[in-house]
Amino acid sequence: MSTESKFFIGIGVITLVVIVAGAVLFSKQPSSQDQTQGATQSVDQSDLIANAAHTVGSPTAPVIVVEFADLQCPACKAAQPIVKQVLEKYGQDVYFVWRHYPLSSHKNSKIAANSTEAAAGQGKFFEFVDKVYTNQGEWENSGNADEIFETYASEIGLDLEKFKADLNTGNQSIESDFALGNKFSVTSTPTFFINGQKYSGVVQLDQFEQIINATKGKTVEPSTSE
Repeated sequence: MSTESKFFIGIGVITLVVIVAGAVLFSKQPSSQDQTQGATQSVDQSDLIANAAHTVGSPTAPVIVVEFADLQCPACKAAQPIVKQVLEKYGQDVYFVWRHYPLSSHKNSKIAANSTEAAAGQGKFFEFVDKVYTNQGEWENSGNADEIFETYASEIGLDLEKFKADLNTGNQSIESDFALGNKFSVTSTPTFFINGQKYSGVVQLDQFEQIINATKGKTVEPSTSE
């Protein structure tokens, strides 16, 4: 074999190794996910709800839902109205816990998370989350997302100076949520834990209803909502 042939074979082998390594690395990066993967594992949910900062309902409710979400994730935006429907229809039966899981692939997800935490300081966390999701297309790729979020803060009646001063106060909470997600093998958003069962992707309303009704020991009644 000539020296030239050996050289090109060597280059080919190196290229193949780089491609394979890159594919493996990419496959391990957290991502957003539209379609639900069924319950893949059961975990002890006590850690999932411990010290939760953003909740709806009573922790003694028969159904506990924990969501790990990224505010720039389109699938999380799609899941939000479904979660709201569940809470409106089954409020007394559901305890909902929100957890941050900002993906590094989304350029403005972290500042969005920080902004919701700043809004939380004035008692409007979920209202700001709604605002951010509703207008996701406006800020997701913006170079001045911080200014856009300040506009949202004013629109929902927040003290703007306090909002700006509090922008970084939520860092520890966000990092804690992210670490918790990693502990429970969250690899995409949204990820839901429903009574300890893990579901990756958007959980549809009828799926929530089946789980809730089964937990309550009732016959499943499919929703007529669109």
